[in-house]
Parts: sequence; structure tokens; C-alpha cells
Amino acid sequence: MNDLGSLVQQTADRLAGQQVGAVVAGLAGGAVEIRGAGSTSAGPGGSVPGAQTLFEIGSVTKVFTSLALARLVLAGSAALDEPLAHVLADALPPGVTVPTKGSAPITLQHLATHSSGLPRLPAGMLLRALATPNNPDPYRHCTTDTLLSGLARTRLRAVPGRSFRYSNLGAGLLGLALAHRAGTGYEELVTREICEPLGLADTVITVDEERSGRLAHGHTPGRRPVPGWHLADLAGAGGLRSTAADLATLLRAQLASATPSATTSAAAPEASSPAPAIALTREVKHHVNPFAWMHLGWLAHRLHPRQGGHLQIWHNGETGGFRSFVAFDPEKQVGVITLANTRRSVDPAGVSLLRSLQNGHATGGGGA
Repeated sequence: MNDLGSLVQQTADRLAGQQVGAVVAGLAGGAVEIRGAGSTSAGPGGSVPGAQTLFEIGSVTKVFTSLALARLVLAGSAALDEPLAHVLADALPPGVTVPTKGSAPITLQHLATHSSGLPRLPAGMLLRALATPNNPDPYRHCTTDTLLSGLARTRLRAVPGRSFRYSNLGAGLLGLALAHRAGTGYEELVTREICEPLGLADTVITVDEERSGRLAHGHTPGRRPVPGWHLADLAGAGGLRSTAADLATLLRAQLASATPSATTSAAAPEASSPAPAIALTREVKHHVNPFAWMHLGWLAHRLHPRQGGHLQIWHNGETGGFRSFVAFDPEKQVGVITLANTRRSVDPAGVSLLRSLQNGHATGGGGA
């Protein structure tokens, strides 16, 4: 059996052989270990990344968007079965409606479980990407006006609620709709509903001067530096930056959350606690196939009994110069985070570490 810190460092070292830099976190037995390797930049001035280094987390942002939805639902400010058209009724341009198919409206739950039938990308974005293949910041034109007016040219691929179709457009519209309902911006919504209650200090869209000194530089798989992505008003799909320390705190809250019950009441433990909202996110299940399903924001599956039969709840992320992977098992009380500042997958390393922890191959370390 290995020390948790040693396993985490070994994973970080292996990743750093493929990435410019990487940070890995492991949670097991109540302990948290965070280790970094490589560099924050392929150029001069880089340093070894660590627990407080900021990375673009890409689609891991969707976990925050869906948790914000659960928070608003339990506060009585929204409903899972509320149609998107109802939330955006006073924001849609004249003559524009939210698309439907088979008379079924898109609901907020559909957006959070990728069952809305919406296409993966906003209208016109694929053509724009083909016309400008070297565009380093492909989502920067996704303003509210562009997204909402584009709904007039959007056709659903499936009846809402029927099938799983991963959609950045859907997740982005969910973030936009929730912010509209809350009367604030998306970043402010995440700060108020998630970061402040959990004590997350560095999960942001806007990087101020102090944080800019801790922000890793993104790179292509060939280690060429690339500018950061700015998702404008599609931020709910992938616009956040965060640290391993903050994400470990998020996972601690996920592991501490009791097994979801049939109730969705916010009566306990207290109104400011995110625990009931975390329980609600896992109470919702939309099956992707016989072996996998979507919670609100999280993908999940159970391994075959010959592989241990363990539960794995996860999400990954990718931007122009970063990759991320966050996963946990509430039954075994373990979790992992892998972050890298190179657009090269960190998922296999994260899955391998998670399975090691699920199989009890680590003892608690000194904490982080």
C-alpha cells in the first residue's frame, strides 16, 4: 500500500512528462493531497504549479452551473421542470422563440442533463470556425444577443427529455437563464451561490492582478503557447478558471453530502449550506445508456463487477490550452483532480488514480 501523497506525486510526475505542467489532487480517508510537476509556462519565467495555481477548467464549469440551478430550485427561485422559454420570456428578441420538438418544451433540467435536443454549438459557430480555423478564441463572439437571436435558426435534434446529446449551447443557455432569473451576471451567480458558501477563493472568470500571477499559461499539444478562452455569455458551458485547492474543497463537499433522499426540501441543514443542493444534483438521473447516466451536471457510471463494480461520478474539460478531469466515488469516499496547461488529455491518469483509491491502494497523507 502506498502513501496517498506518493501516489498523487507519481501521477503528477507522469503527467508532466506529457504536459508542460500538471497539478493532481487525491482525496481518501478524509485526507487531501495536492502535488504539482512541470511548469506553469513552456517559456522563461515559469514555475512548478501547485494547489493555488489557476487553470482554465473548461466544461468542468458545467458542474458549477448545475449546482447553481439546484441552489435556485431549493430557494424557490426556479424549478427543474420550468421551461427555458418561461425564464427568458422578457429577454428574447422580438419574433424569436425557444425551439421545441413534438410540442415538448426545453426545461432547465433538460439543459443540465444534456437532454434538451439542442445542437452541440450555437447557430453559425461551426461555419465561423471553418472560416477562421486558426482562431485561438472561438467562443468570444457568444454574446447574449448572438445566442438568443441564434435560437431562431436552431433546430432540435431530438424531443426534449428523450435522449442524451451533449450540448455546450444548452449548458451555456442554462447559465445565461439562471443569471437572468437571479438578476446578476453568471460569475456573480456562481460566487454567491457556490463559492462563498463553500469558501472557494479562486474560482472565477475575471482574473484580477493578484490572480494573474498565479494563472498557468495554456499550450497546444506541441507545447506552443496559446491565449486563453473567453466564452462571453456562454460562460456557463466552460468559462471558469479554478485551482486544485478550490476543486478539492468542492469534492470534499460532494463526499460529505449524504446519500440523496426522496426529499428536495431546503429545510436542513441551513439555508446557506450547499449540501441540500448537492444532494439534489445527484437525485436527478437521466440515463445515457444501460450503464451510464447524467446527474445535474455530472456524468456517472458503475464499473462492471469484474472491474470492482465501483461508482464513478465525473466531468472533464478542455479549452485551447488546458485540460481538466474531476471525479469521485461517494460510496468509497475518494476523489481525484487532474489539471494541465496543455491541450492533451489528463483523463486516463485521473481514472487510473481514482481506481487505485477505490481499490484501497493508498493510506492517508499529511493533508493539504
